[in-house]
Amino acid sequence: MRLSVEETFQKYGNRIFSAAFSICRSQADADDVVQDTLIRYYSLNKEFESEEHLKAWLIRVAINRAKDIKSSFWQKNTVGWEDYMEELEFEEPEDSRLFEAVMRLPEKYRAVIHLFYYEDYAVEEISSILRRPEGTIKSQLNRGRKLLKSMLQEEWDDDE
Repeated sequence: MRLSVEETFQKYGNRIFSAAFSICRSQADADDVVQDTLIRYYSLNKEFESEEHLKAWLIRVAINRAKDIKSSFWQKNTVGWEDYMEELEFEEPEDSRLFEAVMRLPEKYRAVIHLFYYEDYAVEEISSILRRPEGTIKSQLNRGRKLLKSMLQEEWDDDE
């Protein structure tokens, strides 16, 4: 199974961007990751078993590229995700608060939470994408949820 680059971008561009943004926390870097991922897809002459296989491959490539960018020198000199928040539109105010809380999580929890809740991947699929043991993914999901709950509880208590 092979889609054109245009079809791939139409279908998965937003997902690639979201996965990259959850790691880079920069719109410009996430845009670069989308472009790099699609170039790599175009350059790769490979047939995929299914759309799920393609989607998982794209997200894995995007996450790896985002990690490379995050650890680069230039990452230290970019605008933070907080500045990008002004440009995002959320249906409900709670969505914005949840997004901010997720973005404040440490990267290892943020990526797992993103893949589980926003991309609807199962633990075993996340394990495959991130190349971490399933037990580690379960642990990180649990700890990430606890951190989110704590952050959101503190905000809620402060609002009262």
